[in-house]
Amino acid sequence: MPVQVNDIMSLLCHISDHQKMKAAVKHSGKGALVAGAVAFLGGLMGGPPGIAVGGAVGGLLGAWMTSGQFKPIPQIILELPSVQQQKLCEGVYAIIRNLDWTDASQLIMLVMGNASLQQKVTAALISYVTQELQAEIQYGD
Repeated sequence: MPVQVNDIMSLLCHISDHQKMKAAVKHSGKGALVAGAVAFLGGLMGGPPGIAVGGAVGGLLGAWMTSGQFKPIPQIILELPSVQQQKLCEGVYAIIRNLDWTDASQLIMLVMGNASLQQKVTAALISYVTQELQAEIQYGD
Protein backbone atom coordinates (compact mmCIF):
# COMPACT_ATOMS: atom_id res chain seq x y z
CA MET A 1 0.00 0.00 0.00
CA PRO A 2 1.49 3.38 -0.95
CA VAL A 3 1.80 6.03 1.72
CA GLN A 4 -1.57 7.76 1.96
CA VAL A 5 -0.51 11.24 3.05
CA ASN A 6 -4.03 12.62 3.57
CA ASP A 7 -5.06 9.71 5.82
CA ILE A 8 -1.89 9.97 7.90
CA MET A 9 -2.16 13.75 8.15
CA SER A 10 -5.74 13.33 9.40
CA LEU A 11 -4.50 10.84 11.99
CA LEU A 12 -1.76 13.20 13.17
CA CYS A 13 -4.17 16.11 13.37
CA HIS A 14 -6.61 14.00 15.39
CA ILE A 15 -3.94 12.79 17.83
CA SER A 16 -2.39 16.23 18.35
CA ASP A 17 -5.81 17.84 18.73
CA HIS A 18 -6.90 15.12 21.17
CA GLN A 19 -3.81 15.81 23.31
CA LYS A 20 -4.16 19.60 22.85
CA MET A 21 -0.61 19.88 21.53
CA LYS A 22 0.77 23.27 20.54
CA ALA A 23 4.20 24.23 19.30
CA ALA A 24 6.29 27.34 18.90
CA VAL A 25 9.36 27.76 16.81
CA LYS A 26 12.02 29.39 18.92
CA HIS A 27 12.57 33.03 17.98
CA SER A 28 15.41 33.90 20.33
CA GLY A 29 17.25 35.74 17.57
CA LYS A 30 14.36 38.14 17.08
CA GLY A 31 14.19 38.89 20.81
CA ALA A 32 17.94 39.52 20.96
CA LEU A 33 17.75 41.84 17.96
CA VAL A 34 15.00 43.90 19.63
CA ALA A 35 16.94 44.06 22.91
CA GLY A 36 20.09 45.20 21.12
CA ALA A 37 18.27 47.79 19.01
CA VAL A 38 16.54 49.35 22.02
CA ALA A 39 19.83 49.38 23.98
CA PHE A 40 21.50 51.11 21.02
CA LEU A 41 18.75 53.74 20.82
CA GLY A 42 18.97 54.24 24.58
CA GLY A 43 22.71 54.80 24.24
CA LEU A 44 22.22 57.37 21.50
CA MET A 45 19.67 59.26 23.56
CA GLY A 46 21.08 58.95 27.07
CA GLY A 47 24.69 57.85 26.89
CA PRO A 48 25.91 55.06 29.20
CA PRO A 49 22.86 55.22 31.51
CA GLY A 50 20.64 55.09 28.39
CA ILE A 51 22.34 51.87 27.31
CA ALA A 52 21.51 50.27 30.66
CA VAL A 53 17.89 51.43 30.60
CA GLY A 54 17.52 50.61 26.92
CA GLY A 55 18.97 47.13 27.45
CA ALA A 56 16.55 46.42 30.28
CA VAL A 57 13.53 47.75 28.38
CA GLY A 58 14.64 46.04 25.18
CA GLY A 59 15.13 42.72 26.98
CA LEU A 60 11.63 42.88 28.42
CA LEU A 61 10.17 43.89 25.06
CA GLY A 62 12.04 41.10 23.27
CA ALA A 63 10.87 38.52 25.80
CA TRP A 64 7.28 39.73 25.51
CA MET A 65 7.37 39.62 21.70
CA THR A 66 8.62 36.04 21.52
CA SER A 67 6.41 34.55 24.22
CA GLY A 68 3.00 33.06 23.63
CA GLN A 69 3.52 32.28 19.95
CA PHE A 70 2.23 28.75 20.27
CA LYS A 71 0.04 27.45 17.46
CA PRO A 72 -1.94 24.20 17.43
CA ILE A 73 0.12 21.39 15.93
CA PRO A 74 -2.67 20.43 13.48
CA GLN A 75 -2.42 23.92 12.01
CA ILE A 76 1.38 23.74 11.85
CA ILE A 77 1.56 20.37 10.11
CA LEU A 78 -1.20 21.25 7.63
CA GLU A 79 0.77 24.39 6.67
CA LEU A 80 3.94 22.40 5.99
CA PRO A 81 5.14 22.20 2.38
CA SER A 82 4.18 18.91 0.73
CA VAL A 83 7.79 17.65 0.81
CA GLN A 84 7.88 18.01 4.62
CA GLN A 85 4.41 16.47 4.97
CA GLN A 86 5.61 13.51 2.92
CA LYS A 87 8.67 13.08 5.14
CA LEU A 88 6.54 13.21 8.29
CA CYS A 89 4.07 10.72 6.85
CA GLU A 90 6.79 8.29 5.81
CA GLY A 91 8.08 8.22 9.38
CA VAL A 92 4.59 7.48 10.71
CA TYR A 93 3.87 4.97 7.94
CA ALA A 94 6.86 2.93 9.12
CA ILE A 95 4.94 2.46 12.39
CA ILE A 96 1.49 1.73 10.94
CA ARG A 97 2.41 -0.09 7.72
CA ASN A 98 1.01 -3.40 9.00
CA LEU A 99 -2.45 -1.92 9.50
CA ASP A 100 -5.12 -2.38 6.87
CA TRP A 101 -7.38 0.66 6.50
CA THR A 102 -9.62 2.06 3.80
CA ASP A 103 -9.96 5.70 4.87
CA ALA A 104 -8.77 8.22 7.45
CA SER A 105 -11.57 7.57 9.93
CA GLN A 106 -10.81 3.84 9.99
CA LEU A 107 -7.09 4.55 10.44
CA ILE A 108 -7.84 6.92 13.32
CA MET A 109 -10.07 4.32 14.94
CA LEU A 110 -7.42 1.59 14.61
CA VAL A 111 -4.63 3.73 16.08
CA MET A 112 -6.70 5.32 18.85
CA GLY A 113 -7.92 1.87 19.87
CA ASN A 114 -4.36 0.64 20.46
CA ALA A 115 -2.55 2.53 23.25
CA SER A 116 0.88 1.25 22.26
CA LEU A 117 0.42 2.22 18.63
CA GLN A 118 -1.00 5.59 19.60
CA GLN A 119 2.03 6.23 21.80
CA LYS A 120 4.45 5.31 18.99
CA VAL A 121 2.70 7.58 16.47
CA THR A 122 2.63 10.42 19.01
CA ALA A 123 6.35 9.93 19.69
CA ALA A 124 7.10 10.08 15.95
CA LEU A 125 5.11 13.31 15.65
CA ILE A 126 6.83 14.87 18.66
CA SER A 127 10.22 13.83 17.33
CA TYR A 128 9.51 15.40 13.95
CA VAL A 129 8.23 18.66 15.42
CA THR A 130 11.11 19.06 17.88
CA GLN A 131 13.94 17.91 15.62
CA GLU A 132 12.93 18.89 12.09
CA LEU A 133 10.98 22.04 12.91
CA GLN A 134 13.04 22.86 16.01
CA ALA A 135 9.90 23.76 17.89
CA GLU A 136 8.97 23.65 21.55
CA ILE A 137 5.84 21.64 22.40
CA GLN A 138 3.23 22.63 24.98
CA TYR A 139 0.22 20.58 26.11
CA GLY A 140 -3.19 21.86 27.15
CA ASP A 141 -4.82 25.25 26.78
